[in-house]
Amino acid sequence: MFRIGHGYDVHKLVEGRKLILGGIEIPHVTGLLGHSDADVLVHAIMDAMLGALAMGDIGHLFPDNDDSFKDADSMKLMAEVCRRIRAEGWEIGNIDATIIAQAPKLAPHIMAMRENIAKVCSCDVSQISVKATTEEHLGFTGEKLGMSAHAVALMCKA
Repeated sequence: MFRIGHGYDVHKLVEGRKLILGGIEIPHVTGLLGHSDADVLVHAIMDAMLGALAMGDIGHLFPDNDDSFKDADSMKLMAEVCRRIRAEGWEIGNIDATIIAQAPKLAPHIMAMRENIAKVCSCDVSQISVKATTEEHLGFTGEKLGMSAHAVALMCKA
């Protein structure tokens, strides 16, 4: 049995915050604003996995009005999502994710992101795809006001 889920997340870029994507701190003049570390990539992936299994979303599991999740490491939240998914008898088939950002250039960091995500999800790096694209200076991402990410997850019954 297979299930497919889609996830989407967006965060505003601001000064004075670290830019964390896929659990990697990326040098940049701005970072993503959020209650947690605002890792837009990991948030989209978690929502895709949860959505595939009709298990809610990260806002339900890790609400932004709960101070215990203030500045939370999204990789630790993803580990909890994976634990819950496995407890229900599911495994990751594959994940395909795209980060939408005008800057910085993300290509040099993609493999490290994939490796981090695969490690936390206890799967092979070949099951994790991460891509990045710009929006040719259009919209809020093109104007460097924020970043977004889409993810699709194929979940397989263990």
